[in-house]
Amino acid sequence: MPTHPRMLLVLSENWTLTGGRADLPTAVRWAREAEDAGFDAVMVSEHIVLGPDAAAAGIMDNPRAYALPGNQDPHTPWPNSLLLLAAMASVTSRLRLAAAAVLAPLRHPLLLARELGTLDLISEGRLVVQPTVSWSRDEYQALGVPFARRGRLLDEHLEVWAKAWGPSPISHDSEHYPFRDVHFEPKAYRPEGPRLWFGGQRLHGPVLRRLVEYGHGFHPLGRPTPEDLHTLKESMAAAGRDNADLELIGGTQAVFPDDHSPADLGAALASLPEQMEQGFTTFCVKPNQFIDDPDGVGPFCREVMRRVEIIAP
Repeated sequence: MPTHPRMLLVLSENWTLTGGRADLPTAVRWAREAEDAGFDAVMVSEHIVLGPDAAAAGIMDNPRAYALPGNQDPHTPWPNSLLLLAAMASVTSRLRLAAAAVLAPLRHPLLLARELGTLDLISEGRLVVQPTVSWSRDEYQALGVPFARRGRLLDEHLEVWAKAWGPSPISHDSEHYPFRDVHFEPKAYRPEGPRLWFGGQRLHGPVLRRLVEYGHGFHPLGRPTPEDLHTLKESMAAAGRDNADLELIGGTQAVFPDDHSPADLGAALASLPEQMEQGFTTFCVKPNQFIDDPDGVGPFCREVMRRVEIIAP
């Protein structure tokens, strides 16, 4: 367990820093600057396409806010997260690379295992994967995947991945992804595959089950209740797993003074000590919530680390 906070730079949804377009070389540079400043990880999320339901709840008032189900412009750029993380791996040596969220049901599990395993090898074991089912019916419809079966599809992905990281040949009998006696080489960097995080808007049954069976980290959307954390601890213990081995990922909560301005960094970091008391060790921060200068991400990262050392030495 780390004795000080590990900081994670969220590099999705930073289009107010890049003129509203996907300036990917700049994002790659930010990853290197985050590593140089002492950050532990970067995170890139994904969508493949967005439809009208992306804005069903109304577009976010301040474009610096996090993209949530139904609050984003369907025109928002979403480059391929795994390719972008591979580029970031090539310019860093220590930084963990968090692919969150990976919409697993929209691919075949062997294809996705191949992509994840290769990226894990390129980065020498620095890949973290947060597989999820997401919320957009339009996205599933566009790719011809049944939205109602997305949970079962994710479960099969996890089963296939576990086999893929093990000895070949492998087989899988199921309704959705049956195959027999295939060889999957090369494997991922670790014998058990990349580290897996799970999260969501609430700690409901499927998320809890996946965490206990496969998870190395819990990354909730928002702040979990004390009851949720207690349930997680009891469930881990009942499965014979040490709760201390489960990384808890928290975050900073940006409060915007209006719809056009960035938030105050000090106020957003103020909750870290309380979260650490609850057992959280890793904390997400999204740079465009606090600055508007794309050339200021490196200094921003150094300022974050300076303040974190003061808040939680």
